[in-house]
Amino acid sequence: MKITEIQDLIKFVAKSGVSEVELETKDFKIAIKTSSAKGKDQVFFQSSPQPIQQIYSQPVQEVTSVTSPIVPSKGATDESKYIIIKSPMVGTFYRASSPDKPPFVNVGDEVVPGKVICIIEAMKLFNEVECDVKGKIVKVLANDISPIEYDQPLFLVDPS
Repeated sequence: MKITEIQDLIKFVAKSGVSEVELETKDFKIAIKTSSAKGKDQVFFQSSPQPIQQIYSQPVQEVTSVTSPIVPSKGATDESKYIIIKSPMVGTFYRASSPDKPPFVNVGDEVVPGKVICIIEAMKLFNEVECDVKGKIVKVLANDISPIEYDQPLFLVDPS
């Protein structure tokens, strides 16, 4: 089951008013329990060989793109040519796959669409974020191993 299908299931359960739903196949088991007192949905997901993973989810917004041009402000005409790569989700930002490995990208590195530029951890699930544009990293806008929000700017890319 894909993460988008799980998110759609969470949305459906939240809208329906049902307090508990369980779905089980030969490969996995999902149990969603809502608690109106806490205002959060709890999702328990279990694949056959793996232990149960617990995910807390707020209402999910559809991500259409993780890049957008910078809106020029007063005195920022020089940066108007850059593209901001934004976070597609809430989680913890990691520049490298592990502490002893080099960062995926550094300032000055060339990037192409499909290149992994960072990892975002959300409830023990590590999601690779891929670049959508071709260009050169101008600035890293998020600190390594720091919490980030949905749509938070992560990198500045010069597309020229």
